Amino acid sequence: MYSDIVSIRVKIVLVVLPILLVAIVLAGMSSYFVAARAVTRVATEFLDFKASELEKYAESQWNLLVENGVADRPDMVAAAKAGVESFAVSILRSPTELILGVGTDGALTFRTSAAEFSPEETARAAEFHTRGVRGFFTLSVNGTDRVASGFPFGPFGWYVLVTEDRAAFYGDVETITRTTLGILAASLLIAAILLLLFVRYLTGPLTVVAGAMRRIIDSGDMSERVPVEYKDEIGQLSHTFNIMLEELAKAYENIKRYALSAKIAEIRERKTKNVFQLYVPKHVLDEVLGNPEQALVGDNRVLPILFSDIRGFTTISESMRPDDLVNSLNRYFDVMVDIIDARGGFVDKYIGDAIMAVFGAPVRHEDDALRAVQAGLEMVEALEVFNAEQVERGKPPFNTGIGINYGVVTVGNIGCDKKMNYTVIGDSVNLASRLEGQTKTYHQPILISESAWMKVRDTLPCRQIDKIAVKGKTIGVRVFTARKELSPEESRAWPLHEKGFELYYGRRFEEAARTFREVTSLLGSDDYASTFMAERCEAYAKSPPPSNWDGTEVLHEK
Repeated sequence: MYSDIVSIRVKIVLVVLPILLVAIVLAGMSSYFVAARAVTRVATEFLDFKASELEKYAESQWNLLVENGVADRPDMVAAAKAGVESFAVSILRSPTELILGVGTDGALTFRTSAAEFSPEETARAAEFHTRGVRGFFTLSVNGTDRVASGFPFGPFGWYVLVTEDRAAFYGDVETITRTTLGILAASLLIAAILLLLFVRYLTGPLTVVAGAMRRIIDSGDMSERVPVEYKDEIGQLSHTFNIMLEELAKAYENIKRYALSAKIAEIRERKTKNVFQLYVPKHVLDEVLGNPEQALVGDNRVLPILFSDIRGFTTISESMRPDDLVNSLNRYFDVMVDIIDARGGFVDKYIGDAIMAVFGAPVRHEDDALRAVQAGLEMVEALEVFNAEQVERGKPPFNTGIGINYGVVTVGNIGCDKKMNYTVIGDSVNLASRLEGQTKTYHQPILISESAWMKVRDTLPCRQIDKIAVKGKTIGVRVFTARKELSPEESRAWPLHEKGFELYYGRRFEEAARTFREVTSLLGSDDYASTFMAERCEAYAKSPPPSNWDGTEVLHEK
């Protein structure tokens, strides 16, 4: 049966009523703060009034001197000053009040009681004098905080300060504040006690309902019901909760079926994704799955492209059994791809034994060009370790060339609805491939384009190799090699090498040849970069190029 009980609305009134009473009490307490502000205002105005009266008296004394024509007599001026000082003493009303006169240098010219300035206080007083500050402010006198009202008085060269000890000035205010805080604390305590009593009264029946609900939730037994014992809103809440339990029991069965289906779909999706990650880079796959409507949209970007190829791979493949060849090639790809992935790039495709890698797509970075060149240098280092293992296994070592270009490409999913490939295309891709091919010509493990060099020259040591127009092009680009760090000999030789190119482009071929020979003497006769440039300069010294020559060597082979 329902128990006769007061309506929950009445209970709410009983809870809110004490809060309202406390609010009224707090409103009354706010009047104390108003009173405190009023006391402060009166005290401030009284301090300003004293300063004003003292200023008027000083002006009257000066005017008497002027009217009687004795303003230029020191004795009369001194008497007038003494009169002002005497008046200052007469307007004091408490032992803590202090009136000071300050000269232009901040030194005290008169005082109504013992007082001294520290050097810092003297400097601040001089600043007040210079600025002619008026009104109410705070200052320190002999290390004691004081409030003051000041005014400049030019005829005597004074800056006058009417001051009061800060603790005495705000004494009444602090008393009012302490009293108010005490009343406020008492009011809060009373309100808290009343609130606890009425909340306990209010939540008694709710505790019964909540306990029943908690048991149902913990046990998951949808057959249990909340007891309906009251005729108020709590009873309606209990009845509604029981209806909800019935609907939840039905929904729970559906949810279990849907959850099972979703889990099965998730497992299938994960398996499918793991399979496709063998063919498509993970970050590309994540982008396509996360934003499928944009998957086919192409985009023009400026980014680096890296080509790496094994030199003489046909000869190597003829000397190895097919299974050994595949095993070595897979080990080689594992090493190189790990380096590319670690630097934020992805392998666009394998072209036989060659690798084409892209940096800056689909996720771009500010230092993509540097990442690409660093990856190339690390691939060169890793190849030495790989070749040492090859020799231990009795297999032939791999020699590679790496070309890197930084330029505009079109990036996106390219193909048809039956077969798509996330890749990059454009003339910049072709140049990267051509640079890789020229590593063999110039006997360099890595060649980078001028655009890539401009992005990394402040971070990595670089050396110009030539200015070339690759096959199919007429416009030349400078090409460079790079290192992580230089040996002592290279540190001396590489700047000379750059100087040699300056002479070379200036058509001073004999001087350039001598400079390049000097580089060769530092690095050894196997330094192909300086050797072939010295030979070219010597040839041009005997047979100069045409007048429109800009240093570009046109290549006719890839």
